[in-house]
Amino acid sequence: MGSHQASQARRSAGERPAAGGVGLYTPAERIRRDASPWTLVQGVLAPVQFLVFLASLGLVLRYLATGEGQSIATASIVVKTLTLYTIMVTGCIWEKDVFGVYLFAPAFYWEDMFSMAVLALHTAYLIALATGALSTRALMLLALAAYATYVINATQFILKLRAARLQQARLAQVAGGRGVAA
Repeated sequence: MGSHQASQARRSAGERPAAGGVGLYTPAERIRRDASPWTLVQGVLAPVQFLVFLASLGLVLRYLATGEGQSIATASIVVKTLTLYTIMVTGCIWEKDVFGVYLFAPAFYWEDMFSMAVLALHTAYLIALATGALSTRALMLLALAAYATYVINATQFILKLRAARLQQARLAQVAGGRGVAA
């Protein structure tokens, strides 16, 4: 059975998403998420990656506007890409802890799918840099394309996690109204 099928089977064999089948996490997945050390790792790496992205974006745009700072802009893109790889690897471990699969858990399927485009563009940048396949300007433009996909993907995750927080608040409110601990 494939990992996606295993995750689906586990959900349908007794683990139901909260709130009548609607929600990001089943009660058991929420417990595993809260117990996983990788939850904190992801919580730290995500804003670190965003700060690295902002700094790199500024350096790339400066280079494109002035022609100055090629080396630092290039180095910043490499650092951003390595940060992305780190958060992707640790994210896969987190997904395994919480959902039982390394990638494409139903709860994060589309975010993971789009993450593949983000990885592909960042990796294409590294390959083009290493092989000299593109001019410096073309490399910077490729980095901007990779960054655009990163922003879309980060937005997907933020919206998904915000929805999960709102769901948790609604569940706590409902449970509190019935005199049941959430």
